[in-house]
Amino acid sequence: MSVEGGRMRFSVEKVEIQGKLANLQNVIEKRNTMPILSHCLINAEKNNSYIVATDMQIALKESLDMNVEDGGSICLPARKLYEIIRELEGETIAFEQEEDSWVKIISKTSNFRLVTLPSSDFPVWPDLGEIEKLTILSSLLLEMIDKTIYAAGEGDTRYTLNGLLFHMKPVSKSMNIVGTDGHRLALITKNIDINMEKEKRLIVPRKAVSEIRRFLTNLEERTISLLIGEKHLLFELNGIQFLTRLVEGTYPNYENVIPTNNERKMYIDREAFSRLLRRVSTVSKERANAVKMDINGDKLIVTSSNPELGDAYEELSVVFEGEGLVLGFNARYILDVLEAMNSEKVVCEIKDSLSPVLFKEETSEDYKCVVMPLRI
Repeated sequence: MSVEGGRMRFSVEKVEIQGKLANLQNVIEKRNTMPILSHCLINAEKNNSYIVATDMQIALKESLDMNVEDGGSICLPARKLYEIIRELEGETIAFEQEEDSWVKIISKTSNFRLVTLPSSDFPVWPDLGEIEKLTILSSLLLEMIDKTIYAAGEGDTRYTLNGLLFHMKPVSKSMNIVGTDGHRLALITKNIDINMEKEKRLIVPRKAVSEIRRFLTNLEERTISLLIGEKHLLFELNGIQFLTRLVEGTYPNYENVIPTNNERKMYIDREAFSRLLRRVSTVSKERANAVKMDINGDKLIVTSSNPELGDAYEELSVVFEGEGLVLGFNARYILDVLEAMNSEKVVCEIKDSLSPVLFKEETSEDYKCVVMPLRI
């Protein structure tokens, strides 16, 4: 990954390096278990300059447009360097490595010295081995992540749930992305040209997906390459290489979780339902966010109660097919679903008070969400 140099000298525009350093801040290791992981590596070559950060699970490499006088590589504390660069007033910043493990940073009248670590100590960029490649439009990948990441686990002891499943299906030329924490599940399916011999199931860590989502959010439409190795997944986009170690293990059989015979159906206005749940859940107990739903005929009654605060009651007109029933839900779970959807109307398919409830957009079968009711 790096080449030990002598006394490096290079200059770079502030706007160039500041933006790249900003992108690294969520990648660098913050727990200080290994000092080198709080550093970024800057590699300066006339035709191949870049900056890298890693926490050993994910890594980010971006090209740097620099004027290199004497090349080499150097490791600098990423957070402190970013803070310094951000405050400098000059448009151009010069770096000069000194012999005693220090580097000078000069811009206008500002002159800083930072201690460095040996670039040879920086983790080597992993070899992906044999790879399979998939391309996808950035807007499509962003949509699929947006509609599933909220349902993925965070710090779950069932470690395979702490990420999203990327399920590639070459026979149907489609890809599913799935998130679940055991209480809810979100699944989106899109048609994608997949040139693979066999199905692939990749569990991508939540942190990695969150970082990719951040890059995609303000990106102009373009094609993104996914390079799939045995233990790693590499995203290539817009001059950026983002590498993540895949979660090892077996993801739950999500296809068996999705209800197929829920006969009761409720059609409801998505935005009105969302506003109602926000109001009623304000007095529910914070941890469970529990609300009670009484569905009968063309009326939905939603209530919540907290002995320490009080009660809330609201009604909403719905279209309901089937025998009336009462359910309990974590309001936050349903609000997350509604926020991820786009259609004016939402369809809720219900079996009984304790079985999984299926939420769908009225206008699409691509996106399905399952929420487990609460006992009330």
